[in-house]
Amino acid sequence: MTPHPRDLVLERFQWVGGHADVWGIFRDPRALAGMVHGLAEPFQEDGITAVCGIESRGFLLGAAVAVELGVGFAAVRKAAGIFPGEKVTRRSHPDYRGTRQELRLQRDAVGTGDRVLLVDDWIETGSQARAVRSMVEECGGQWMGCSVVVDQTTPARRADLSVRSIVTASELPPWDDQS
Repeated sequence: MTPHPRDLVLERFQWVGGHADVWGIFRDPRALAGMVHGLAEPFQEDGITAVCGIESRGFLLGAAVAVELGVGFAAVRKAAGIFPGEKVTRRSHPDYRGTRQELRLQRDAVGTGDRVLLVDDWIETGSQARAVRSMVEECGGQWMGCSVVVDQTTPARRADLSVRSIVTASELPPWDDQS
């Protein structure tokens, strides 16, 4: 029997130097497959036609979830880096560190009628997800929600963005100042 995605995430999650570290999940093929399935499963019946992922962990997870759902992947890049073609851009509201990100989506990556899912590892304030939703809608796509490994956002933001998660931040092991 394959462990539940929640159990796989929790057994491999750790705090390192006061920072959340989910990279151990990526190294274990069984945990990675379980996590990808756990991210895709809540949206299996929603007619998703495209998955977006924000640079960088969102690229890895989003592309894997797109494969799991049998749909294409649309990259959302941050300000630096080559990204050819016409783009839609948004500057996010400040995140949990007070940082505003300039996000870019190729205009042709999302079309009219696309049903779009955003996949990422963690959501705190929802600032980047809100920016992505705005870009998706400008391109004619329909926002279907956001699937994340860890949800740390408020109930109101969770409902607004249709966030579904494998675990919530309150379920993570506590940081003990020794990690």
